[in-house]
Amino acid sequence: MRLKKFYILGILVFASQLLFAQIEFKASVSKNKLGVNQRFRVEFAVNKQGADNFEPPSFENFRVVAGPSSSINQSWINGKSSFSQAYIYIVEPTREGEYTIGSAKIEYEGKIISSNPVKITVTKEVEVPKDPNNPEYIAQQNIHLVAEVSNLSPYVGEGIYVVYKLFVSENISVNDWRVSESPQYNGFWNQDIEVREIEVKKGKYNGEDYRYIVLKKAVLIPQRDGKLTIEPMKMNFSVGIPTGNGDFFGNMITRNISYSAESPTKDVNVKALPEVGKPADFTGAVGDFDFTVAANKNELKANDAAQIDVKVSGSGNLKLFDIPKIVTPAELEVYTPEHKEDVATSLSGLRGSVSDTYTIVPQYKGKYKIPAVSFSYFNPSEEKYKTITIEPIIVDVLEGKELPSAGNTTDTSVVKQQVVANDNNFRFIALRTEFHTKQKKEFLHTTQFYLLLLLPFLAIPIGIFIGKKRAKRAGDIFGNKIRLADRLARKYLFAAKKQLGNHEAFYVALEKALHNFLKAKLFVETSDISKEKIAEMLEKKGVDAATINEFIAVLKDCDFARYTPTTNVMMKQEYEKAKEVITKVDKYL
Repeated sequence: MRLKKFYILGILVFASQLLFAQIEFKASVSKNKLGVNQRFRVEFAVNKQGADNFEPPSFENFRVVAGPSSSINQSWINGKSSFSQAYIYIVEPTREGEYTIGSAKIEYEGKIISSNPVKITVTKEVEVPKDPNNPEYIAQQNIHLVAEVSNLSPYVGEGIYVVYKLFVSENISVNDWRVSESPQYNGFWNQDIEVREIEVKKGKYNGEDYRYIVLKKAVLIPQRDGKLTIEPMKMNFSVGIPTGNGDFFGNMITRNISYSAESPTKDVNVKALPEVGKPADFTGAVGDFDFTVAANKNELKANDAAQIDVKVSGSGNLKLFDIPKIVTPAELEVYTPEHKEDVATSLSGLRGSVSDTYTIVPQYKGKYKIPAVSFSYFNPSEEKYKTITIEPIIVDVLEGKELPSAGNTTDTSVVKQQVVANDNNFRFIALRTEFHTKQKKEFLHTTQFYLLLLLPFLAIPIGIFIGKKRAKRAGDIFGNKIRLADRLARKYLFAAKKQLGNHEAFYVALEKALHNFLKAKLFVETSDISKEKIAEMLEKKGVDAATINEFIAVLKDCDFARYTPTTNVMMKQEYEKAKEVITKVDKYL
């Protein structure tokens, strides 16, 4: 009986140890129901030490405001130890509805453990009490993200600029910030102007004194008339709010909170170019320009080369119209022109010159006229069209073959000439010969004979070996995926890989590579459409939601990283993520 009790006790102890050793990975939220204008806390907690390689869910339909932050709690009470490690996010919903935060994953002892999914109900905006001591309210009243547009009523093709400024009052401090969503310029040709240094300046906002910094500048050129919208720029901040209390030394104690803000949406009413007085040769040039056509030499010989330079210079939409073409006589051989652009971008717009250089080679002697060339443009400041006409250019070929006329006939008669004989005509004729026999060597049983005989037998095992290698490679699905990813990376990510280590140039090239990939696969210009539109197009092509989210996440990372410090390791990781997601999307497209 005593032995039986011992067995039962042992089994219970063993079962309790197994239960104690079981790993738990749980997800919890601070609230399951909230308004679309509220935030909540998401925590993923694991109870075992040694769990690593944490992978968060996609947070679809939510925006991560802060995180992940990590906390570890370990204790030893009455001989029993407990451990807990948590990964914490602060998130906010992007729209109303019922959504599920998917499972996070973590690795423990070689196994992948998943957390439980959590359902969230998002309602309409709720009224947040404006408590003057509420840190959120204080931040809202003292931080302002502003978009300043130079002209809200331009003509089509007329350049404007937008400057994004962050105003912060003297009462609070901003410790850190990052761009969570870059502005969209649908309907505009756009180019960013690099902000080389972040300089704090003094300025006024609503009549009050503020500090401000310039975050972003861009030149915009509208491509169509009507109402165009500049979408807001969204940012997240870590803000120090004064508590009203001081420390032992009299310094103000502050409380750090996470806060987000966005610039107001700007509507630009674009005017169409007038139809009255529009020249027939107008190709869309808008600005203030000068036009020249010049030859480097007007006198030359046949088969000598001359160059004719057709140049448009000034300020305006220099990259967005066609340069006039010259017409040459058929007797002048003309090569494809060399196009050159020397354009600088600033807040005043595009300034510089664009030109085509033609190389011509005359074939015959004579004088040739290159007809007059005209260039028309619209001047928005004077609100009228202007045309510049260049006089004809004369090319004088001084030496060379005469130009054949149509009335000339060619004399095809043969003129016979007398053959003149001399003493050297019949030299080196041999009068005597000698016959020598040459014995031919037998090929049979020679070294070459045996080598050629054995060659087919040597080819058989070599062919079998190569065939096995090919079959093994064809069956290596994982290896083929890697090779496919490498080929796609070399094709679309070549420019980005060259810029590894160069922070801003790398992310610009990476974003351009992703857009070029979609442009090649979807046959659309994706640089002018929003990320939501890109996601919609990929969904129509049958790409699954997880892959779409990964693709959009890489695009967003490109936007974020331009304004936040990154390391070479982070850039390499971003490159690998882009390579992987291009491979995934390519399977569907």
